[in-house]
Amino acid sequence: MRKNAFTLLELTERLGNVIRAEMRRVGSTYRLHPVHLQALSYLKQANRYSNTPQALTEYLGLTKGTVSQSLLLLYRKGLVARYVDEADKRVVRLKLSAAGKRLMKDAQLAPVWQTAAANVSPARVKTTVLVLLETLRNLQAMQNERPFGVCNTCVHLQRESARIYNCGLSGDRLAVPETRQICRLHTPQ
Repeated sequence: MRKNAFTLLELTERLGNVIRAEMRRVGSTYRLHPVHLQALSYLKQANRYSNTPQALTEYLGLTKGTVSQSLLLLYRKGLVARYVDEADKRVVRLKLSAAGKRLMKDAQLAPVWQTAAANVSPARVKTTVLVLLETLRNLQAMQNERPFGVCNTCVHLQRESARIYNCGLSGDRLAVPETRQICRLHTPQ
């Protein structure tokens, strides 16, 4: 069992290296580093509870200074927009600009993954996803990190009807697309 756990670590590390190399390649076209693409990718997926500089810092596991400098570059390039929260004027929220959305559409890594996994059976992919998700959740719990899961897999999601959802934690009504976004307040089922 220990050997398999170590092999899983080695494979995950190697996959991470391959992903970062691909991100460097894709990012170089836009004069962006992998961390910039990671920030844009996060903001593309983040819901209204998770689109702050603090949440981005937690998600990436980086220092406030690193994230602040990265966001500054993304603002200057016109890829990210900042706005003040309407309910709490002290809170700054982030979103992709139109240019940021276009870049994320053009700079997708998913096609590379789909090609690489094309000859792997769907059942094996599903099993691998479950193993990696469980391992990730265990690591996050051990390190007291937030899971940042997708809303529709959260214990707090309340379904009133086919198209009406509420967050049981905040009490807010959620649009259907929001239930497919990642949330900083997520608690796995």
